[in-house]
Amino acid sequence: MALSTLHNVRFAGMASCIPRREISNLEDCPPSQRSERERLVRNIGIQTRRICPEWQCFSDLAFVAAEKLLDELQWQRDEIDVLIVVTQSPDYLIPATAIILQDRLGLAHGTIAFDVNLGCSGYPFGLHMLGSMISAGGLKKGLVLVGDKSATIMDPLFSDAGTATALEFDASAPPMYFDLNSDGSGYKAIMLPAGGHREPYGIEHVIPKRDEHGFLRLPADLVLDGPAVLSFSTQRVPPAVERLLEYSQVDKEQIDHFIFHQANRLINETIRKKLRLPAEKVPSTLHDLGNTSGASLPVTLTARLHEQLDGAKARLLLSGFGVGLSWGTAIVDVNKARFPAMTEA
Repeated sequence: MALSTLHNVRFAGMASCIPRREISNLEDCPPSQRSERERLVRNIGIQTRRICPEWQCFSDLAFVAAEKLLDELQWQRDEIDVLIVVTQSPDYLIPATAIILQDRLGLAHGTIAFDVNLGCSGYPFGLHMLGSMISAGGLKKGLVLVGDKSATIMDPLFSDAGTATALEFDASAPPMYFDLNSDGSGYKAIMLPAGGHREPYGIEHVIPKRDEHGFLRLPADLVLDGPAVLSFSTQRVPPAVERLLEYSQVDKEQIDHFIFHQANRLINETIRKKLRLPAEKVPSTLHDLGNTSGASLPVTLTARLHEQLDGAKARLLLSGFGVGLSWGTAIVDVNKARFPAMTEA
């Protein structure tokens, strides 16, 4: 277990951006699939999602979120020492999307910029990486941009989003606590099988085939083992939350809001009930914003809590889990941080 504490790091603010286009899992599907979709919506709890047009990338959403946050904070571009992009939807395989956004955002050439290939667990990992660099001393301000472009018309689960979070050095800031974990033995549970060096794209990957349910799929499409993901999430996440609470010596009652990755209703409700958490302390965006991958923690904070958190004081427990398999939990205190309303682009 990777339990750790970061000192001297202040959570300065967060902003989120989603595409303008909304699609319905019930209306935007072939009539022949309507009854199946109704069953899915009941089980996964996702009715509407946001999807980018073909020309729009995750980085376009993250750029808008970062611009909004920098304006709210009134930070100068040459003050940013670090830019970390956590995504599995890069603009290109080479170069890193963070390098492109460093220039696009007008940040200085001295800015450290790099990508991290993590999905649903990516937000706590990204916070820890940026926070560690600032906590070590020397670097004063940084941004971590998290999100993905993973929505399709046919897949009822995923939604697109880009987010920006700002951290800064502050010797008086309360500690941040983290529990970060990885288990590569389950890597096949959520994966894109083709496109890398292990299995390069070929003509066979663009020929649709019918799956066991009779739906046409491409061999290069995302593979998601639902039972394996359910078992992993519900067995690993609750103990990790309990472990971090014990490590930090923070009681559940001292946490104002518990924010979990928005996987699906069954997974999230099982986790909540195992931890005996009141529903009012566990906000959800599944119904109207779907599963936004690594962005789901900041998206949920922005969509449901930005008015309560903007400029206020609160203690948050953030838990992301998924692709890898990996899971991460963080306890973060916010005080006078900026949480602007959701932006659409």
